[in-house]
Amino acid sequence: MHDRIPVEITPDILLKAYAAGIFPMAEDADDPTIYWVEPRARGILPLDRFHVSRRLARTVRSDVFEVVSDRDFDAVITGCAAPRRDTNRTWINARIRDLYGALFDAGRAHTVEVYAEGRLVGGLYGVSLGAAFFGESMFHEVRDASKVALVHLVARLRAGGYRLADTQFLTDHLSQFGVEEVPRHVYKRRLGEAVAREADWAVWPCDRAVSGTDALAALDPTES
Repeated sequence: MHDRIPVEITPDILLKAYAAGIFPMAEDADDPTIYWVEPRARGILPLDRFHVSRRLARTVRSDVFEVVSDRDFDAVITGCAAPRRDTNRTWINARIRDLYGALFDAGRAHTVEVYAEGRLVGGLYGVSLGAAFFGESMFHEVRDASKVALVHLVARLRAGGYRLADTQFLTDHLSQFGVEEVPRHVYKRRLGEAVAREADWAVWPCDRAVSGTDALAALDPTES
């Protein structure tokens, strides 16, 4: 369960909301209303216990995909805003797109982008604040593309000194990677500790592809 309150929202208010443990959502792409959401139980991904299956590790290491960051935010959020196959709906409306586009222009929102033969086939975006990263949405057009994006995200967060990876909710899909739920008061304590610290999203150049070997090594220093 979560509480929703319709509000007016700006990029500055949005950042303050993240620092307070609140994030926005819309009901549907055609509904201009945006609500604040504050889950009673929060999904977080422990950066030191991220689980990668052997099959996925092989895919990442093979470099069948090119993985970069912050190259084409508009294309990523467009992919994320496509209606879901199971519901034929999306929570990303035009106002959400504009708000996060403004955060990207300000250097606060970031992407991980997955390409195959020069075509964007998957990716994710989220918000960076201090040493906390708030994952917003991901998409894929080919098998494993969003999973590879998530592996590269966690690798970049670990390499950059991040302390908190917020997934908002725990889903069956995310549970396979080690995502867990914590009560609101525990989340807020961890959030406060993380946003008070500094981290470096650009620890790896955003315009350069990161190899699967480097990504896996950031997750496990014994990788070679």
